[in-house]
Amino acid sequence: METGIFTAVTDESIGPVELARAVEERGFESLFVPEHTHIPVRVDTPYPGDGELPRDYYRVCDPFVTLAQAAAVTTRLRLGTAVTLLVQRDPIVTAKEVATLDAASGGRLELGLGVGWLREEIRNHGTEPRTRVALQRERILAMKEIWTRDEAEFHGRFVDFDPIYSWPKPVQRPHPPLWLGGWGPSTHERILDHADGWLAPTGIPIDELGRGIEQLTELAHRHGRPPVPVIATVFAPGPGDLDRLADLGVHRTLIGFDPLRRENALRMLDQAAQQVSPNLADR
Repeated sequence: METGIFTAVTDESIGPVELARAVEERGFESLFVPEHTHIPVRVDTPYPGDGELPRDYYRVCDPFVTLAQAAAVTTRLRLGTAVTLLVQRDPIVTAKEVATLDAASGGRLELGLGVGWLREEIRNHGTEPRTRVALQRERILAMKEIWTRDEAEFHGRFVDFDPIYSWPKPVQRPHPPLWLGGWGPSTHERILDHADGWLAPTGIPIDELGRGIEQLTELAHRHGRPPVPVIATVFAPGPGDLDRLADLGVHRTLIGFDPLRRENALRMLDQAAQQVSPNLADR
């Protein structure tokens, strides 16, 4: 099982250059960051966590700019989003950004994708929340066409364009790994339809995650497909949690922590490295 770090980079936290260097130096395999373009001042959508909406939600930096800075100062660190809110993005522009960053990093980019939960934020981008799942599917499929064809075109309900040229193409072929966020049978069906792996929800109990992995594996088997790789994200993992996740066959565990200023962030990374394994130092 690979082990990486998940955290937001904000205008108040450790910067992406020092963070990425520190993550790689401590032997972690990857760094994943989230996305929110903005947070509306007035929000009626219930926050899925406890308490008030965290401050970092509206101070988080753009993920692709953040990861570009991280790519420039690292050599082997995998760089990912968790998650890109594609329903709030133009697919042609996003395909260009993803391909450019994948090329610039030497093929180290991975893309986590989610439909989002904050309806007011989604609507501000001209997206109808009720159709965002179908919209995400079409935008993913359209980007795949752009990444894999010299003359790409797409004609759907939400995305429609005649043949276009768009370069660069991603270094990773056919494209960077696509990890779909979500939970339940409909998510599993969508993973098999247009993604490469499952980005399991943050904070899900390990036993429940295990049942989800079993259901996804059974569904893949019925479709004649091999087991689907899974990414799990845990904040403050307890004793034995990482071993349990490895036993479940999790491909990668991301150890998450809230955005922190430099000294606290480095301390948190040191603690995480000690907890994961002394073998990290041998990478």
